[in-house]
Amino acid sequence: MKETECLIEIRIDSESRIPKYRQIINSIIQDIEAGILSVGQRIPSINEISEEYYLSRDTVEKAYNFLKEQQIIISAKGKGYYVARHLFPSKVRVLFLLNKLSSYKLRIYNSFVDSLGQHAQVDLNIYHCDPKIFLTTINENIGRYDQYVIMPHFKDEHDVHQSITPEVLEALRKIPEDKLVILDNYLPDLRREVGFIYQDFKMDIYDALSEGKDRLKRYEKLILVYPRKTVYPYPIEILQGFKKFCNDRDFDFEVLDEIYPDMDLRTNDAYIIIEEADLVSLMKQVRDKNFILGQDIGIISYNDTPLKDLLGITVISTDFQVMGETAAYMIMKKKKEMVKNVFSLINRHSI
Repeated sequence: MKETECLIEIRIDSESRIPKYRQIINSIIQDIEAGILSVGQRIPSINEISEEYYLSRDTVEKAYNFLKEQQIIISAKGKGYYVARHLFPSKVRVLFLLNKLSSYKLRIYNSFVDSLGQHAQVDLNIYHCDPKIFLTTINENIGRYDQYVIMPHFKDEHDVHQSITPEVLEALRKIPEDKLVILDNYLPDLRREVGFIYQDFKMDIYDALSEGKDRLKRYEKLILVYPRKTVYPYPIEILQGFKKFCNDRDFDFEVLDEIYPDMDLRTNDAYIIIEEADLVSLMKQVRDKNFILGQDIGIISYNDTPLKDLLGITVISTDFQVMGETAAYMIMKKKKEMVKNVFSLINRHSI
């Protein structure tokens, strides 16, 4: 047995909900995994830890007993405690929390998982834009994961979109800053130095439509189909950005809640469609009237998919793959940055 002793630092966060004995365990295991502690090195005694960190002897003893049961440390009578075996870094455990399950969200998730590869175990959880489900999920999982990747979109009792609530803010603040990455939605009221990869819903649609303004000038009227009554509401900023574009660029416009079965389709109108079901309904009616896309009538769809690419539908969209890759990069490199995700017009000649 080597008689080398390592002066270790036990990391105790008095504000954390993680039990103090578990924080002692985590500190020692992390130091062994990182090579700070090696096999045969003596670690401080129960009394030394208790006195140094103002912890009860029972708390430290509980941690050491656990480590002994796992054969991570051993005790030698009259000599103290020693590291018993090597520990290799375990996979990073990530809770990936989405507001809804959709093809777009899954593309972010899959890109994130693919980018992390074998370095992480990622658990996917859906809270359906419901603040109560979200809060329950967070409170049940505080301290159980190494990283939390969260997409915060909520709805109120009237099914209107909400970015955040005071209760949600309080729950998010329980997560250590270095363990939290926020996706898709920027939360200025959070006031914490965490990772953000976000969309600017108002200015994204404004700037993307501005990219296509020369082609849109061919149309007499722009029509946004913005669903107001839906299970998963959309940010009101999308509507605000559309109206700002039309007013600033002097476009005649109209906002509809949905595509109706017997629309009064007119040539020289251009539609901006958010929901997939509305896109399908409009495409069928365009086909039935023998209108030619990009000539008689224009269509822009919100959020890109491979099928829209195949059908030649112009889209305005964020890059879902890049969002997932950026989140994975932040976790792997232990960076906490504020990144506005790419959003652009992809012209496929349906306008």
